[in-house]
Amino acid sequence: MEQASATVQQLARDLHNALSIGDRDWHRLKGDRHRRAAEQLAAALHQLLLQGPSSDEDVLALLQSAQRWLRREQRDPGCPRSK
Repeated sequence: MEQASATVQQLARDLHNALSIGDRDWHRLKGDRHRRAAEQLAAALHQLLLQGPSSDEDVLALLQSAQRWLRREQRDPGCPRSK
């Protein structure tokens, strides 16, 4: 694949940033399977456009994660407990 233009890369970055769940919304959205799948898909697109073929394994892992969210095979593990 030819290197994506700076504009396309910025659009992918903006999409990923818009769909990433921040600290303030984490507890409200962490179990929303469609939101989590969209977040994973946007991350995969962002990686693919920025890193190209060198990111194939990472992109595939993100796509598989999105698929698991949609199939209800993946859930948020919850907050880690302090010891």
